[in-house]
Amino acid sequence: MKNDIIVIGAGLGGLVSGAKLAKEGKKVLLIEQHTIPGGCATVFKRKGYTLEVGLHEMDGLHEDDFKVSIFKDLNVFENVEFLEIPEFYRFTNERLDIVIPHNVDQAIKNLVSVFPDEESGIRKYFDVIINLPKDMFNFPKKKWKQLLIFPFVPILYPNLVKYPKISVGNFLDTIIKNNDLKLVLLANLGYYHDDPYSMSMFYYCIAQSSYYNGGAYYIQGGSQKLSDYLSQVIQNNGGEVLLGYRVEKIIVENNRAIGVEYRETRGENTEIKKIFAEKIIANAAIPNVVNNLLSSDDTAVLKTKTMNLKNSCSVFSIYIGFKKPIKEIGNKCYSTFIVDSEVKNQTDLANCMKGDLSSKNFVFVDYSQIDSQLAPKGKGVGSICAVDYTADWENLTKEEYDKKKEEVAQILFDRLERVIPGIKQEIDYYEIATAKTVERYTLNPQGSIYGYAQTPEQAVPNRVKQKSSIENLYFASAWTFPGGGFTGAILSGYLCAIGILHDQWQ
Repeated sequence: MKNDIIVIGAGLGGLVSGAKLAKEGKKVLLIEQHTIPGGCATVFKRKGYTLEVGLHEMDGLHEDDFKVSIFKDLNVFENVEFLEIPEFYRFTNERLDIVIPHNVDQAIKNLVSVFPDEESGIRKYFDVIINLPKDMFNFPKKKWKQLLIFPFVPILYPNLVKYPKISVGNFLDTIIKNNDLKLVLLANLGYYHDDPYSMSMFYYCIAQSSYYNGGAYYIQGGSQKLSDYLSQVIQNNGGEVLLGYRVEKIIVENNRAIGVEYRETRGENTEIKKIFAEKIIANAAIPNVVNNLLSSDDTAVLKTKTMNLKNSCSVFSIYIGFKKPIKEIGNKCYSTFIVDSEVKNQTDLANCMKGDLSSKNFVFVDYSQIDSQLAPKGKGVGSICAVDYTADWENLTKEEYDKKKEEVAQILFDRLERVIPGIKQEIDYYEIATAKTVERYTLNPQGSIYGYAQTPEQAVPNRVKQKSSIENLYFASAWTFPGGGFTGAILSGYLCAIGILHDQWQ
């Protein structure tokens, strides 16, 4: 039987779009190359520990958060438990140690108590962070290109005129003098990008304000719970989820996508099969779609639009099982950002992100601060995460690769020990993943976890949209509007589905 929709890839963008379309009566076939659904929203188990692949915390879930409407529509809240994170983050370097709460008023109070001479800049920062997204979403549709010529725009939407092309780094330099304060405010920059001076102010404000407006949450039992549930929604509504199969080609006739060729992932010389559908959704890296899944005759327009776009950074992760919950040895925070002592300003921060892994800033996430249910009783789970690049792991033998991973891990453990004394002796098990690991499992080129980098030229409102230049071919992933991360992928998938259902992408 012919399908209405074929979804390529079971990351959150593909799962959400597939679930919504299946719920609305469309016959959906989802094809995923991995043996489990979820992409970065997955877990794996070692020695009794459930180790979270990608999710540290999910922003928002407040009354104005679009994810809430999506989750209600798909009955997510009835089937997946979300645990509130106690604070935004702890920032520490050799000069400063401060905890930033999610509540804006309390965050301002904490920051002003440490940086009293910067009170006006602190208040300006939060004013823009909170209000710029409101202005953007309230701005009349289809008038973005006329942003600078409408006479009323500077009065009613001053932030939209001032900040569309500015970077976060440039913005902070105009309102704040103290370099440590800038570093504190940028502690979680790696959740979005690797350089404050090329990070879109628009996207940063959208994401950061969501944390401050609605706090953050973790999925009890791990992000796999959400992925498995969305996969089940597709199947419960008459759809099919094929795991362990990889799409090799998108079939196009007369500039219209009509089906795919796919084969079983494991095994050599497996049979190539063809299957057809009314519409194709690629929950895959757009560069892979252009370079691998479409023939050269079909990609001229797509190549022109995407060939010069820059990919995002990747991530280095250490997944850790502990002999006991780390809160029992005195750790009080869920997320602790540890900044190298040589990082003293924003330029240093950008250089550090792209420098040697052993001296990079990193975050330690302590899942034992909440009832995460990731560890056996009496034990704990945590992770270390830093920005990474595949280029740092090229041209190494397996022995050199493994040796480098271990050397970096031990240095980061030593740095973590200085912040949380006694933590090293509680390590029971650990496993290391690099940008190359991300590339291998997700197929994202260069292991780019956020899709195209969130630079001013590539972020909202300029982000690649869900409808491609090939008729009936759509995108739903971190590579499209609004951008990377769990929230970005979820929104991308849902917007893609809504557009298809209401013919808004025609």
